Amino acid sequence: MSSLHALLGLSPSTQELTDALASINSGNPAPDPEVKSYPDAVYFNYYPLGLSILFTPRNGYKPKIGLKYSDLDTGKLSLDSIDVYNVPKAKDPKKLARSGSSRSEIAYATFPALPLAFALATDVKDKSGVVIKRPDSISISVQSTGKDLVSTLGEPDRKGGGAGPSSGSIGIWCEWSNDGIMIEFGGDEARGPQAWERGKDAAWKVITIFKAKSS
Repeated sequence: MSSLHALLGLSPSTQELTDALASINSGNPAPDPEVKSYPDAVYFNYYPLGLSILFTPRNGYKPKIGLKYSDLDTGKLSLDSIDVYNVPKAKDPKKLARSGSSRSEIAYATFPALPLAFALATDVKDKSGVVIKRPDSISISVQSTGKDLVSTLGEPDRKGGGAGPSSGSIGIWCEWSNDGIMIEFGGDEARGPQAWERGKDAAWKVITIFKAKSS
């Protein structure tokens, strides 16, 4: 798992989460997030930090749509997952749109605290019940590609995307449930016909961190 995995389950107002966000922001207080609230989910979007945090309501709490931070009952929110973004350097919206980035994704900067280090589950088994040989950790940098990640993590437990025409289709994604990681890939290599054949050369676009199946 990673240091970000340790934040799962926290509420927005905990000091541990505040300190973690400051650490990501080079020791400075994190900028105020854009808050998007719904009855079953509340998102904190930190665009300058390349970070989107999903909180789920608990204890019967159902936030109204469009609430501000000050209106939330933060003690009844639990951190469910974290999205970390890797955005191409080119800020030309047309170029980014062609790479498969949505308008909302273009607003994000690249997560500044890279590389991301993850401790990996060491008891993962294949379909025959044999333990898969894999390293006990992985370091993911800005340049890490599909080939790099699969060679270390092994075949994913779930995968999807890449179907349909190059324009309008979603990029390929892979999930390793025992490690609590889902990775989406960007660029033309990760979309459209033959996306899975060409995706080995695609760099990651979003890493979603969630509670590992093995934890």
